[in-house]
Amino acid sequence: MSRAEKKRFRTNPKWITRFWAVVKYELLWNIRKKKFLGMVVVAFIFATLGLALPVILSNRMGQSLSQNPDYAIGSSPGAFGFFLFALVTVMNSISGEFESGTIVALLTKPVSRTMVFLGKMFAAFITLLPVYSILFVYTTIGGTIVYGPQNNLHLVPLLLLGSIISTFVWVAIVLAIGSLSKSSLITALGAFGIFVALLISAPIISVFSEQAWVLTYVPGSGASGYIKGLGSQTPLIPGMPISTGTDSIATNLINYILHPSSDVGFYKIGLFTPGMPTTELYVEPLSFVVLRSILVASIYILVLSFVAWYAFRRAQVLA
Repeated sequence: MSRAEKKRFRTNPKWITRFWAVVKYELLWNIRKKKFLGMVVVAFIFATLGLALPVILSNRMGQSLSQNPDYAIGSSPGAFGFFLFALVTVMNSISGEFESGTIVALLTKPVSRTMVFLGKMFAAFITLLPVYSILFVYTTIGGTIVYGPQNNLHLVPLLLLGSIISTFVWVAIVLAIGSLSKSSLITALGAFGIFVALLISAPIISVFSEQAWVLTYVPGSGASGYIKGLGSQTPLIPGMPISTGTDSIATNLINYILHPSSDVGFYKIGLFTPGMPTTELYVEPLSFVVLRSILVASIYILVLSFVAWYAFRRAQVLA
């Protein structure tokens, strides 16, 4: 390589070199803010509580804890875990740059705003992947100790994949709010408000109205249904309960692998009718429920990421 070529390489590094520099910058930012350590601690607390509480309660009640060979493939961070991990990971990824003024120095580097945005998204993935991996390994080992030998452990990676997809729906929501507001406080409050509103309204609409299908197209837990032929078979619980939203992709993927030909029934409970009877509204194949939730999640991730990217790209930076 000639001297001129070396100089040109130093002044115009390759795209992948500049992109990786942005990723490392974001990862170092997370480390300085102790985000990664905090997420690992929170993950361990969630997993430990899930394992320890049933043991404590069974001992207090004088009952032996029954074996559960499906504990490992049935556990996940859940709706609140997905939201919390997303919020902690990217709450100030963009808004914090504007609040601290570091966006000025960042954009003086030979990187475009698109590269910065994509680097931050990829850094969020790199942050979440080891956290969830540690969480599921810990849960698998703990489940084996507490509940005995576990079945279908080869499906745990699928549980990991589904959990990351569910989390990235909330990542996209948080990034969009942060890019539009450029305020970490507004980002946190706005995302929390959306989460709480969906968390409260979804069960009410799902169980007591005939419009539960609407919930399958919004982020969160979605509509409540029952896998026919599995679990309890009573008038109030006519099957294994499941949720159909973007927060349930991981567990629904597992259910589909184990029961590919199953159907999901959706019911309305007669709240003011004697005996509170359940009325079947409609039935869908489990395969369709899984495919739709993944498609809805993908659309939200793509659309909200585009909104966040566009707002970040058009934002004015005052030196």
